[in-house]
Amino acid sequence: MTIRHLKIFIAVAETGSMSTAANRLYLTQPTVSQAIRDLEEHYQVQLFERLHKKLFITEEGKQLLNLALLTVGNFDSLELAMQQYQERLPLRVGSSLTVGTCLMSRVISDLEKEDPKMDLYSFVSNTAEIEQKLLRRELDAAVVEGVIESPELTCIPIIEDSLVLVCGKSHDFYEKDVVYASELEGRKFAIREKGSGTRKLFEQYLSARHIHIQTAWEANCPRTIINAVIHNNALAVMSQRLVKHECMHHSVKIFRFETGEWDRYFKLVYLKRTPGSPAAPEAESLPSAGIQSLRTVLERYRTLNHPSEIPACIFKDDIS
Repeated sequence: MTIRHLKIFIAVAETGSMSTAANRLYLTQPTVSQAIRDLEEHYQVQLFERLHKKLFITEEGKQLLNLALLTVGNFDSLELAMQQYQERLPLRVGSSLTVGTCLMSRVISDLEKEDPKMDLYSFVSNTAEIEQKLLRRELDAAVVEGVIESPELTCIPIIEDSLVLVCGKSHDFYEKDVVYASELEGRKFAIREKGSGTRKLFEQYLSARHIHIQTAWEANCPRTIINAVIHNNALAVMSQRLVKHECMHHSVKIFRFETGEWDRYFKLVYLKRTPGSPAAPEAESLPSAGIQSLRTVLERYRTLNHPSEIPACIFKDDIS
C-alpha cells in the first residue's frame, strides 16, 4: 500500500462520501473506489459500510484511520523537511590564513546578502592543509595564496595580490625610500609557519639569491607577525592587503618589489569533476551553483589598489 492509498482513505473517512473525497483530491470517483477496494483486499477487512446510500466507517476502519493519520502526518513532515533542505545551498569554503584575515569575512558577508538561503561554513588554515581538506572532500571550494600541487584540483587565479617588505617605525629601514636585497642578510624576521604559501614564495626568493636571515618569530597568525614588526623591530614579508591600515596610520612602512617578482594571485580552488560521472555527465561540466556564486563575489575584489596615502617605497634586487 502507498501513501496515496492512505490519503484517499482519509479523505473518504472525513467526508463520508466517495464523490466528495474525489472532488477534494481532484480524482475521479472510480479511482477513489478502487483505492478503497485495494486497501480492503490488502488488509482483508471491511473499512466502510453503506446504509441508506451513506458510508459509515467500521471499527476496523477507525483503527486504520488513526494509524493512517499518524503515518501521513509523519510523511508530510518528512517531505517538508527535505524540501526545505533542498532549498538551502550548502557551501563549505576554505581559505588560507592571509586570505582569511584580509578578505574572507567580506566575501562571506556578500554571499549571505545575495543568497540568504545559502548555508555557509568557513575554515581557515595554511594552503597545505586547505589542499588536503579539498582532496578529502571536507571542503567544497577554497581561496588560497599558495601553490596548489594536486592535479585533481581546479585552480583559477582571480584576485591580485603582492608581497611587500614591512618594517616598523623603530627599524632603520623606516627612514629609507629604497631597500636593496643585500641589506636583508642576517636581519631579524617574523615569518609564517611551514605550509604557508607566503613563506614558500619568500624562501624561494632567499634561496635563489643565497640570502640568509634570522628567524626570530614564526607564527601562523598574521596579526602576531604585524605586532612583531611594530613592537619587536622585526622585518616581515607579507601581503600588502594585510598592512593597509598600519601603512595609512604610519605605524609601518612597506617596500614594493620593483620587478613585480612578488606579485601573485589569490586563487579559487575546487575539486575537478570526473567527466562522465553521475555528478558530471558532460566532459565540460560546470562547478556547483555555490562555487559559481563564490567566483562572482570574488571578482569584485580582483584589483589590488595602491592608496595614494601609502608612500611608494621600493625594494630593489641587487643580487643576481
